[in-house]
Amino acid sequence: MGPLAQPPDSSGSTPHQDRSPTARLEMTGISVAFGGVKALTDVSLTVEPGQVHGLIGPNGAGKTTMFNVACGLVRATEGRIVWRGQELRRLRPAQLAGLGIARTLQGVGLFPGLTVLENVMVGAHRHARAGFFSALFAVPTSDADEARLRERAVAALGELDAEGYAARYPGSLPYPVQKRVALARALVSEPELLLLDEPASGLSEDEMRELGDLIGHLSGRMSVLLVEHHMDLVMRVCDHITVLDSGKQIAAGTPQQVQNDPAVTEAYLGDAVDDTTDVSELAGTDGGTHRG
Repeated sequence: MGPLAQPPDSSGSTPHQDRSPTARLEMTGISVAFGGVKALTDVSLTVEPGQVHGLIGPNGAGKTTMFNVACGLVRATEGRIVWRGQELRRLRPAQLAGLGIARTLQGVGLFPGLTVLENVMVGAHRHARAGFFSALFAVPTSDADEARLRERAVAALGELDAEGYAARYPGSLPYPVQKRVALARALVSEPELLLLDEPASGLSEDEMRELGDLIGHLSGRMSVLLVEHHMDLVMRVCDHITVLDSGKQIAAGTPQQVQNDPAVTEAYLGDAVDDTTDVSELAGTDGGTHRG
């Protein structure tokens, strides 16, 4: 999994290599209740332009719920989501691509009846001129559009070392390869914000290191919100981390600040611990090196 090159845009040219992120995601006072159960209570976070923002916490902390609010999969009972300075009301997943947001979920979410290449082309549909489905299924009036989408998809797969699987179907691939395909599908649209839900699950240590390098590279042209259990990856790649426990925010700051926060180690261990305990050690990891 090498560094991701910029695929051609819909006109056949390549986007500017020095494009700098400018958009900010603000989630303020987010509360979510399922029936009478509070899943989140007054949680706030801001993903700054070009920032890799980690969202962590023990099992049941509310990370996935917060992520799903950002994706439009769950509607907050209270709070605001502001993207590019505009409040997003009644956000739905189908709106994300048009807003310049891409996501991957805990499962790969690939279409079993489409090839790997066609799956990635799904992610590039916002660049289609003649309409995605006409391009995907090769309606004669959209031959040029189809060629552009294919070019973008092939480039994304190539940079993730998955181009050799283009003609295969997802069900025939090992899970780590499926994860790469799902990531290629998210990246091919060149989003301004990438939402990643446990991208390291099922990966080997070497693959996880490559993923960390890729995320660090991506932050030069997009913002990233990362939900992840592997603390070594989180501490290595994140600029800022928000920590949840039992649906509430208990800490926020740089990786070093979070590592040294007794409330964080207490949340993971269930008891008060010594101030010198490194939160990354709670997952049996070495903590890595912060890229920033």
